[in-house]
Formats: sequence, structure tokens, C-alpha cells
Amino acid sequence: MTRRRERGCGMAGGDISRRALRDEVYDRILQMLLVGELFAGERVSIDTMARELKVSPTPVREALVHLERTGLVTREALKGYRVASPLDAVQLGELFDARLALEVAAARLAAQHGGDRLVADLAAAQAEHTRVTESVLSAHRERRGVPLNLTQRYFDADHAVHRVFFEHADNRYLTGMYEDLGALTHRMRQAALRGPEDVREAVDEHEAIVAAFADGAEAGIAALIVHIENVRGRSLSDS
Repeated sequence: MTRRRERGCGMAGGDISRRALRDEVYDRILQMLLVGELFAGERVSIDTMARELKVSPTPVREALVHLERTGLVTREALKGYRVASPLDAVQLGELFDARLALEVAAARLAAQHGGDRLVADLAAAQAEHTRVTESVLSAHRERRGVPLNLTQRYFDADHAVHRVFFEHADNRYLTGMYEDLGALTHRMRQAALRGPEDVREAVDEHEAIVAAFADGAEAGIAALIVHIENVRGRSLSDS
């Protein structure tokens, strides 16, 4: 009699290992894009990249599919992948229009569903953003440059504040559309941190959002709009 294999047994460990490898490859290629090892317009060969990273082509292919969604690479029929050019002012403007519409919608739903929990989670995310910001400012003060891993931590912490709205909005479609705007996050990561004033302004604006939501949804949404428009202005001034 054949024994029935229990659900969850067998390939689970292999799936986790494969996912970890895929994520590691993704992070390595992203790093290459960030530090300029790959240039705009340069062809990205799956086989060549796999040999360089000493992995099979599969995790490289999966990483490039993900990176294509962010807009960092593009795929051409019969030609493969190339590093995308930076977004121009028109594209950035359209991207911020989309971000504004999605974040305001999510914030309204989050205010309805989240209550006091929303404010607490915003405050916790912003506390982490503040901690990472202090590390960035310290690097600037010491004139030692901001290392790549700290740059990534900064943008991750910044993004986490905004992600709170989508977690509390409880709407999978809004969340999906926002994640598809990964191009914005990664374009911000592509750029070097613009300097201490930029990060100070961002952390101050986040703190204003948290304080405003403690006073009520409409005040919080107004502060969120001000912040997004300010980020738009800072980004367009560098485009």
C-alpha cells in the first residue's frame, strides 16, 4: 500500500532554497545597476550574467523579469534585456500622478479600517526611518559617503512608511497597482542620495504625516499630499 505524502513535505525546503537564491541574484543585479556596473542601453545576457554570478540561468531570468516590472531593464523581442534609460521629466510626472492617486485612495481606506492601529504602525515605521536617516546624516557629516547598503536601507525605510497605508487599506488591487509602481522606488534608489537637506526634509514630512493622522484622516491625507508633491518637486529638479 502506497503511503500518502503529507501536504507541505518533500519540496518545501527546496522551494525555500530556490527562492533565496532568486532573491540573492535579484539583489546582486540591482546592486550592479545602482553602482554603475551596468549602463543605460547595455545588453544584459542571461547566460553571461549566470556565468558571472556562478548560478544557473533560471534565477537570473526570474530576476530580470522582476526588474523589468520596475522599469530598470527592458525586454526586446528576439534581442533580450537591456538596461533602461533613466525616466525623463514627463515620465516622472506621470509616475507621481499615479502614486498620488493610489496613495490617497489607500490612505482613505486605511483611515476607515485602521483606527488607532494605523497611527501606531505609522509611528513605528517612521521611527525606523528616523534611525536610518540619522545614519545617513552621520555619513554625510563624516564626509565618508553613503554606502550602497545604507542607501538601500534608507529607501526601504522610507517606502515602509507609505506601505503602512496599503497594509491597512486591505485592498489587494490597490496594493498590486502600487507594487507595479516599483519603478518609482527603484528610480529613487538609482539616484545617489541628494544630500543631507533632502533626507531631513523627507523625515520631517513623514513626521508631519504621522502627527496629522493622529488629529484625523483629512489632516493626515492633506499632509500626505504635501509630502508627495514635495518629493515630486525634488525629483524633477534632478531629472
